[in-house]
Amino acid sequence: MNAKNNLMKFVGGIAVIFIAVLIIVSVISKSAGNIDNNANTSNKEMETFNSKTLDEKIAYLSESINVNTNAPRKASIDLSSPTLYDELPEIDKYPYVTEGNGEINVEIFGSPEKSGSDKDGWLAKVAKDFNEQGYTVNGKTISVSVRNIASGLGADYIISGKYAPDAFSPSSELWGNLINAQGGSVTVEADRLVGNVAGILVNKDTKDKLTKSYGKADMEAVLKAVVNNEIVMGYTNPLASSTGLNFLLSTLNYYDKDNLLSDKAKQGFTTFQNNVPYVAYTTMQMRESAASGKLDGMVMEYQTYTNDAELSKYEFIPFGIRHDNPLYEVGTLSADKKSVLDQFKDYCLNDSSQALAKDYGFNGLNDYVGEDYNTDGSTILQAQQLWKQNKDGGKDIIAVFVADTSGSMDGDPMTQLKKSLVNGAQYINDNNYIGLVSYSSDVTTELPIAKFDLNQRAYFQGAIEDMQAGGGTATYDGITVAINMLLEAKKANPNAKLMLFLLSDGETNEGHSLDFVEPVIKESGIPVYTIGYNANIDALQTISNINEASSINADSEDVIYKIKSLFNAQM
Repeated sequence: MNAKNNLMKFVGGIAVIFIAVLIIVSVISKSAGNIDNNANTSNKEMETFNSKTLDEKIAYLSESINVNTNAPRKASIDLSSPTLYDELPEIDKYPYVTEGNGEINVEIFGSPEKSGSDKDGWLAKVAKDFNEQGYTVNGKTISVSVRNIASGLGADYIISGKYAPDAFSPSSELWGNLINAQGGSVTVEADRLVGNVAGILVNKDTKDKLTKSYGKADMEAVLKAVVNNEIVMGYTNPLASSTGLNFLLSTLNYYDKDNLLSDKAKQGFTTFQNNVPYVAYTTMQMRESAASGKLDGMVMEYQTYTNDAELSKYEFIPFGIRHDNPLYEVGTLSADKKSVLDQFKDYCLNDSSQALAKDYGFNGLNDYVGEDYNTDGSTILQAQQLWKQNKDGGKDIIAVFVADTSGSMDGDPMTQLKKSLVNGAQYINDNNYIGLVSYSSDVTTELPIAKFDLNQRAYFQGAIEDMQAGGGTATYDGITVAINMLLEAKKANPNAKLMLFLLSDGETNEGHSLDFVEPVIKESGIPVYTIGYNANIDALQTISNINEASSINADSEDVIYKIKSLFNAQM
């Protein structure tokens, strides 16, 4: 009996201890804010958290983040002059959207708004119809094949000589002029395949505001309103986007119609640019930003505008030269291929194909004549260089790279991430300030923020080489630490422009949740550019969308080119 009582007392004692441990764990969890990634956050907890200042939020979150600091190690760096052409992906990365099998086949690079799918697939559909006609040249069957390649990227292939199609149809003549100015060779086959116009989209309230303040809603009114901080707008990267390049040249032309490369034009552009929060990587990303409703104005082509119901709430203000989708012969074709290209041009311009083009959103606003500014290739190239040098209005850039080194990044993703940072670093200007953070279950400060001189570059290289994958994934902890670093650095440089680059597969299974970190990102105003490796791209886009930054789905085949392009544009 005593043995039985003793056993019951022992079991009861164990139970009491177990309950006590649960109570202690519960108290500790609550004192820590119950902010682990899988916790159920109450409305009261979020209300309390959101009532804090930004500094208080960061301090609160930082209490439960374990931050390590690695001793920096210098490594050898490559001082050769970089070129984007070296990292152009193999052409197979961009498969045919229409593939011909004629005995004589002509390959065409077509821009995405007409060589994609659905309403963006006019050229692909016309090429398919053409191939079905059974046309011949000198008794041989003929056909065309179309690749969907952005205008700027297609120009890069042709200029570099890495791959040359037989023909090229960019959105506008600007790319043909640029190719010929840089040693490539293209000859106009048709000035226009289908008509299109570049424009600025503004919501109705903004259009009314422009009309009331400036008498009309046009390019001039938009530029003035941006300079006066009356509206917020974005545009696309003029190094890659036809609309962005047109907008850059049109803006420079507005400030000095006699010489769009003059100091007067440069100063005007810089004043405008100081009030632009967002430059999208592509037109498609600009379209996503339009849907979010966070921008009062953005650039877009008319064909895209008419085909997207999400954009119906915006008014279209045309600007710049027309985007009439010219067709170029690349190099010098054989007589047979030239004959095929001539026949295809005529087929594109026949009544049936042009009627189809209208169904696809082209050939609208035919009354718009377009601006008359200098479009020679040398001027375009210098304008792009001017943009690269002055897009930040003379402000210093402070950026922190946040690298995912969790176990899910092991293997090819980590190899590609390292290669991205090493090669992309060549496009970061020496006068920028750079730091590096890595994260798995914990966060590690790999490199404190410092000017990106030769010394910092060597440390950056060494830190990248030493990173190893393993452990859990506390993405939002890494972001929190990086934001804190950036805000601290800004205290010593109040006018600096802050940026954060997150390189990850997008998964999160430890640390803080987005519920707690999203208001920190938003209140800081820091754009978070995300690069996803075999990624949950939706999760990364959610992070980038908070402050209107670009998100790149960088698979292993073309990640280096995409990262270099992003750094070239932003850094």
